[in-house]
Amino acid sequence: MNFSVRDMVFTALFAAVLCAVAPFSVTIGPIPLSFATLIIYIAAGAAGLKYSVLAVALYVFLGAIGVPVFSNFEGGFHKIIGLSGGFIIGYIPCAFASGLTVEVSRGKIWAYAVGMVIGTILLYTCGTIWYMMQSGNPLAVSLAYCVTPFLIGDMIKIALACVVAPQLRKALRAADRA
Repeated sequence: MNFSVRDMVFTALFAAVLCAVAPFSVTIGPIPLSFATLIIYIAAGAAGLKYSVLAVALYVFLGAIGVPVFSNFEGGFHKIIGLSGGFIIGYIPCAFASGLTVEVSRGKIWAYAVGMVIGTILLYTCGTIWYMMQSGNPLAVSLAYCVTPFLIGDMIKIALACVVAPQLRKALRAADRA
């Protein structure tokens, strides 16, 4: 994989925005409601598969080594192996599915929402399975903690990202041609 300076700047920019926004969260139970997914959706839709996945992986790495970029301004490997660790790791397949769907569809407007919904399903799956393994709770209880409280908020974030990402994608492509 060959990276230009532009590639590195886009990756670092989206990682920086994710690091700046993700710590702001709302505690609603054992799994915090994070604004990270909004940035992941926008990055995947605007920058595509490569940049968004690398940016999210960089974010996870920075958090794992102790930079306080996870919810509630926490960091450290203990967060990844804790109750919400499956969601942190699940951000990567979320970005992958969202970015891939937009790229395969060549940026068709319907693909933004479809990709983000698929990415969210992968995120919920990773997070819920990990939560079940860590907590010992059955599926129904885990879904009540890990999915149900987040459905409306994630749908709002997806709707917002579907408005912002295509416009940002156009701006990034225009800057690329300049």
